Amino acid sequence: MKILYINNDGAGFADYLDVATGKTVAALFAEQLPHGQPLDYLIRVNRQPTASNYVLLEGDRVSITPTKIEGAVHI
Repeated sequence: MKILYINNDGAGFADYLDVATGKTVAALFAEQLPHGQPLDYLIRVNRQPTASNYVLLEGDRVSITPTKIEGAVHI
């Protein structure tokens, strides 16, 4: 099935991905950002924050945005 994946990490990109039926948000994250920590990202499905065990559906729009930006100074 196809989903729209929006990666806002680094330069960012958006593209359609073919994913297996029954794939969860956690499994997609592990595939796309194998060295990332989920706690460092805001993960949304169809513009809503979602749980890691959410099972993706045909046509879902998944965005992954870092909550920490390298080089940024915390004030």
